[in-house]
Amino acid sequence: MFTLRQGTKEDIPDMLRLVKELAEFEKAPQEVDNTEERMLEEGFGENPVFGFYVAEINQKIIGMSVYYYRYSTWKGKRLFLEDLIVTEEFRGQGVGKALFEKSIEHAIKTNCNGMSWQVLDWNIPAIEFYKKYNSNFDPEWINCSLSLEQLKQHNNPAGVSEGTF
Repeated sequence: MFTLRQGTKEDIPDMLRLVKELAEFEKAPQEVDNTEERMLEEGFGENPVFGFYVAEINQKIIGMSVYYYRYSTWKGKRLFLEDLIVTEEFRGQGVGKALFEKSIEHAIKTNCNGMSWQVLDWNIPAIEFYKKYNSNFDPEWINCSLSLEQLKQHNNPAGVSEGTF
């Protein structure tokens, strides 16, 4: 039997372990460049930007859900579920369901107007899991991003100030 609880500073090494396991599963291990130090600061520093729940058996972390808040001008405050990870050995045993439902509970408790997440189009087991919740799948939106290097490339060091564009 597993238990759920709010994640703590002491869980950061296991959190990074699970993130790396997810990256392996998603065929992108080279994409993980986060560190325990950064996670500690960004999750427990002066201005935390994420929270998480963990599932554990005998004090061993076997899964987690990582969330943060985002704001939609159309919908208001929303919970964004960044990751829902269950270590391979414990998949299919209700751990992911419990973590997902804990995230839903957290969204309601913190007055969110909904919850959003992403799923890879080839991850059929996850898609089927989310369908059980009558989830909406959006075929129109394309995810976009810029890396830190790209941000720096387009930063305007020439000093253009606000309002002079």
